[in-house]
Amino acid sequence: MAQILAPTTQWQMRITKNSMTPSLVTTKTWSSLLLKQKKSGNTKSLSKFRVYALKSENNTINRLENLLNLDITPYTDKIIAEYIWIGGSGIDLRSKSRTIPRPVEHPSELPKWNYDGSSTGQAPGEDSEVILYPQAIFKDPFRGGNNILVICDTYTPAGEPIPTNKRARAAEIFSNQKVINEVPWYGIEQEYTLMQTNVQWPLGWPVGGYPGPQGPYYCGVGADKSFGRDISDAHYKACLYAGINISGTNGEVMPGQWEYQVGPSVGIEAGDHIWCSRYLLERITEQAGVVLTLDPKPIEDF
Repeated sequence: MAQILAPTTQWQMRITKNSMTPSLVTTKTWSSLLLKQKKSGNTKSLSKFRVYALKSENNTINRLENLLNLDITPYTDKIIAEYIWIGGSGIDLRSKSRTIPRPVEHPSELPKWNYDGSSTGQAPGEDSEVILYPQAIFKDPFRGGNNILVICDTYTPAGEPIPTNKRARAAEIFSNQKVINEVPWYGIEQEYTLMQTNVQWPLGWPVGGYPGPQGPYYCGVGADKSFGRDISDAHYKACLYAGINISGTNGEVMPGQWEYQVGPSVGIEAGDHIWCSRYLLERITEQAGVVLTLDPKPIEDF
């Protein structure tokens, strides 16, 4: 994000001789104006200048941050529920947002919803409606307040689980009284690799090249050993905020590779927690401009 000095209102727009359509002053134009002002010795008007953050790509004024951080709790009882489900590949995550009239404490208080399954590889185009059933609720660390993340599974309009809905069968097994009596505990280790956006090469690796041999990277500390720690830490805190039973995290043996652990969790809760943790990781890497792969070894030769 570039920061430049922007002048008072009448200088914030550049008007051509033959057009009355204003446009934002570009960095190059503003530098030229500032140079001319310095040469003329007129520096008094600098006190009227204000600082704006401009997107370096198109010099559009960025005023989104205050809106994104708004706490709407004092002004409305309504909340935002982010409905999350697994897409047609069995590993991709999808989500959409819905306004709910008031805070809720249990998935049964939430309405079912629908989506176009032909766009996610889960239904044919001529009969594409898929129904979302809310199954688990987590606090939303991105929107804060009473807003929530909702893990859903997927059904036909007739109420049958679609083929990619593996949760329905798992829930059936875990609700069996014999299984309940066993109190099955699960601890899940999730490895992942952070990839550079444009070249699809692991974070911390020279583009098209390889790092030094394994050894210093596992649980390593230092700018030449640890790559992506901020993402790992942000994800750790986001999981704890959301109510996910995350138990630890560490750097792995390959540069740009990390892992975290979820559990011990009982029964179906383990699956709901690991999928929500994956969603959080996808969102955090999205914001960081880093590509996430859950493939622990995306580069076979290392």
